Amino acid sequence: MRPVSLPDIEYGVTSVRPDWGDLPGALRRVIERRLGAPVTASSTAGGGFTRAFAGVLETATGARAFVKAAPVQEPAAEAYEREASITSLLPPEVAAPRFRWALEAEGYFVVCLDAIDGHVPVMPWRAEELQAALDAWQTAITALHEPPKALRLPAVAHLVRDQLCWWSEIAAGRAPLPAAPAWVAGKLDELARLEQALPAMLAGHGMMHGDLRIDNVIIDGDGKAWLCDWAWPCIGQPWFDTVTLLVTAYASGHDVDRLVDAPAEGVDGVLAVMSGHWLVSAASGPSSASPHQRQHQAFSGRQALAWLAERRGWSAIDLGAAEPA
Repeated sequence: MRPVSLPDIEYGVTSVRPDWGDLPGALRRVIERRLGAPVTASSTAGGGFTRAFAGVLETATGARAFVKAAPVQEPAAEAYEREASITSLLPPEVAAPRFRWALEAEGYFVVCLDAIDGHVPVMPWRAEELQAALDAWQTAITALHEPPKALRLPAVAHLVRDQLCWWSEIAAGRAPLPAAPAWVAGKLDELARLEQALPAMLAGHGMMHGDLRIDNVIIDGDGKAWLCDWAWPCIGQPWFDTVTLLVTAYASGHDVDRLVDAPAEGVDGVLAVMSGHWLVSAASGPSSASPHQRQHQAFSGRQALAWLAERRGWSAIDLGAAEPA
């Protein structure tokens, strides 16, 4: 195994959220009425990168539910609304918390899902938990080969071409080079070529998760993995998601190349695209969503580049050096 690299902050404690008692009283009463009993206990989710409420609520009847709530004028509310509509249409084979209900009240959008008793995987990934996540994703890939007919989803190829080709922008002088390993400046043309070639390889009609990463996985008490936060799905080749999930597995020292079934140039293209996206995002200034979001993006970008360099045989490059732009 290669040396393990860990983020500064564990993925299970990256969020800064209000607790149940911080929500407006009128909103809490609406939620309790919809749950059918007063809330007697709550546990706020520690993972994720939003400031909106998300947590498990337990009522006086002993029932448990996972509830998310965000002010309707905030981006998180739009994401929650999208997640509600998408999750409600997922086939039963997909291991995702099931949709229960959604409502808008007191200036908030609220979505209720089944509560999963489990934990976000801790880095370095344990082999059995990583395999459970990959198994759950493979089952989802099969179940979503024909997406629910009611969904109208964007094509990942279009998103990559129109929004994520940052190395191409940097190579052309239209965007500044973000903080990155020192060798990146000498590989800009190759990074740009890889990301420009990727959209043609992503054509497909299967439904993707669109945001598959370690903190969107929950491992329950039986070791089963659940895939959460279905707010950004798209259409295309699902191995795109497999690669993004495996970036933290690479950082954990696992032999990730044997775990992804995809064209070699496709894997390299995803690593190029996502490294550029993460590093440019990390350089964009403090995040209003979470004080830990930028370090997550910087860490993910560096790990994606390291994996890419290893795959491309750039062995003479000093992968450990990082210089500010």
